[in-house]
Amino acid sequence: MNEFSVLCRVLGSLFYRYPDDAVLAPLWSMIRSGKLQQQWPLQQDTLLKRWQNMETMQLLVADYHQLFISPQTVPPFASHWHKVAEAEYRAYLTERGMVLTDKPADHFGQLLLGASWIEDQAAEDETAAQLRLFDDYLLPWYETFLTRMGEQATTSFYTSLAMIAREAIPAMYEELQLNTPVGGVTAQ
Repeated sequence: MNEFSVLCRVLGSLFYRYPDDAVLAPLWSMIRSGKLQQQWPLQQDTLLKRWQNMETMQLLVADYHQLFISPQTVPPFASHWHKVAEAEYRAYLTERGMVLTDKPADHFGQLLLGASWIEDQAAEDETAAQLRLFDDYLLPWYETFLTRMGEQATTSFYTSLAMIAREAIPAMYEELQLNTPVGGVTAQ
């Protein structure tokens, strides 16, 4: 798994899953021990260090719930911010071969997981597909969403997560642009 996929998978999982989801347990261990920071491909050490002393799981669950669940202080769905129907996101990810549940496909975390999925499938047109995902489905609304999230979060973890994602998305997009073939040759 390359750095792009790791970033998308880690961020996507932290947004998509409840903090106390058992799937996240190994990630929480890496965060608290500082091991994630050692492997993180972006220069975000100050923000990642905040995570090592994060709040209790009970506070994280409460913050996640008040941010994204009920009432949705900050709806994590693109269709709320970007006014594109959820069905369009679902169709795009399904057409790329991603198996989806009945949960909304336009969830911010799901879209990042989708970018990782596309990367990991290593199809011939993966970069073009990822660029479309960013251009059409993430970039038009991510800043507004993450700004609101940072303002409404009650824990330093979710405040930092919003900042980390705000910096990571343009960095990932820039990497995709650098990997786009120009005249049949990959740009360097």
